[in-house]
Amino acid sequence: MPKPARSVMVASAIAGALALGPAGSPAAHATPAPLDYVALGDSYSAGSGVLPVDPTNLLCLRSTANYPHVIASRTNARLKDVTCGAAQTKHFAEAQYPGVAPQADALTADTDLVTLTIGGNDDNTFINAIMACGSAGILSGGKGSPCKDRNGTSFDDRIEANTYPALKNALRSLRAKAPDARIAVLGYPWITPATAEPSCFAKLPIASGDVPYVRGIQAHLNAVVQRAAEETGATYVDFSEVSEGHDACKPAGTRWIEPLLFGHSVVPVHPNALGERRMAERTLTVLGLG
Repeated sequence: MPKPARSVMVASAIAGALALGPAGSPAAHATPAPLDYVALGDSYSAGSGVLPVDPTNLLCLRSTANYPHVIASRTNARLKDVTCGAAQTKHFAEAQYPGVAPQADALTADTDLVTLTIGGNDDNTFINAIMACGSAGILSGGKGSPCKDRNGTSFDDRIEANTYPALKNALRSLRAKAPDARIAVLGYPWITPATAEPSCFAKLPIASGDVPYVRGIQAHLNAVVQRAAEETGATYVDFSEVSEGHDACKPAGTRWIEPLLFGHSVVPVHPNALGERRMAERTLTVLGLG
């Protein structure tokens, strides 16, 4: 082989090796593109009651310390947070307030990650259960199970008949808008302990016999959220074990959920800053991120 030709080949080989780098791959030292992350959902997603409040939309009472912001900060994701307090699944497709676009409008074909907590406000079922059982507990002095005696399976029936199909349809619509995204659907951390704690009645005035009743309603709600997620190809983030012992009856610094009375938030029966961080951490673990 003539010398000039050989020199060209050697030079080309050296240039190629330098381009590949030590790992032998052009992308060995490339920085991955940040995730395009869209956060949807209700007040548990928005972190309603947790300071500081996002000043760009005061109607939604959205916190800049909510679990989407924690996830984004730990993954360097590009976050678009359209969470909104009091949102129902229907608000993925329709405006919740004038000037507030449907939440699903934030999704595109380029969306990489979607998180949401939703379903608790549908048909006002769960908030009605909390309020009904709290009122009944006060009137009964904390004795018996007046809420269960009056309402029976009505809350569970509405969750099954209304919330479950609404969740499933909403998640299907999200998948259609963001076909390549990982969709994580978070359950709701425990609000009540498994059984009544006498010291808790002043903070969460639910009669002793109704504490497991309310817990059962929440367990049913989480079960239909999980079912809808799994049936639509989403990832369910389960808090049934990790939030045990962190309910609204526990002292500040331990509880993830603020109580109905004498709590430290203007939005009772919602996650505090610790709860939002723990929700983020559990989600990161389940998704293998961060």
